[in-house]
Amino acid sequence: MENRVKNTSSVIKEFSRFAKVYDTYHIIQSEVAETLISKLPLKLYSTIVDVGAGSGNIYQKLISKGILFDHFIAIDSSVEMLEIHPEDACIDKICADFNNARICTAVDTIRSETLLLSSSALQWSGDLDFTLSSLSEFSEQAFFAIFTSNTFKTLHNTAGITSPIHNEKALKKAIDRYYDASYELRQYKLYFDSSQEMFRYIKKSGVSSGKKRLGYKEIKALMKCYPLDYLEFEVLFVEAKNRVGQPTF
Repeated sequence: MENRVKNTSSVIKEFSRFAKVYDTYHIIQSEVAETLISKLPLKLYSTIVDVGAGSGNIYQKLISKGILFDHFIAIDSSVEMLEIHPEDACIDKICADFNNARICTAVDTIRSETLLLSSSALQWSGDLDFTLSSLSEFSEQAFFAIFTSNTFKTLHNTAGITSPIHNEKALKKAIDRYYDASYELRQYKLYFDSSQEMFRYIKKSGVSSGKKRLGYKEIKALMKCYPLDYLEFEVLFVEAKNRVGQPTF
């Protein structure tokens, strides 16, 4: 295959199931992480918290870009993913779900100079208001990369189903309640040699969220009538600073 880059419990189960092969199929996620890291204004941070850390994509991008830190906290809801994440004396790994209130109590070393990062994870929030309210307590500054509902747009339209993740408008509305934020929207295309390769990618990358909305016959029919040789992705990049006082509704 040549690739060219041009809810909650089921989500956790799906990412855990394919944890060992995830890095082979996360081409777009890696590209997104690199873009997110390129937006960081400094080369040195006291503490970095990575929400949805997975197998360590953000950590590896930070190291490759020469961005230094004293303490790195990797948070993920999948034990299997955290087992793959790099280890170091400065790294703490925490298994916690950002849809659960316990995520706030799981991290006890947050301070004002902490930088919060999250790449390719927050789209799976079951309650954006709750998630962002919780995360806003972590630090004064945050950088997010969040897939929008226009990801797999043609695939969903062809299958006659709706996206399981949030649209751009809903994401911005929720973020603006807790942060003063600036946004950049980017589109990506990932090409495949065959529809079989395409659907294998969907299954093993975890982006299907584990929701089996179509049966075997429906999937087979979709593979025949899907009109493109690529999958579409849309990502909202967010640079955010905490609002002072109460959220705006």
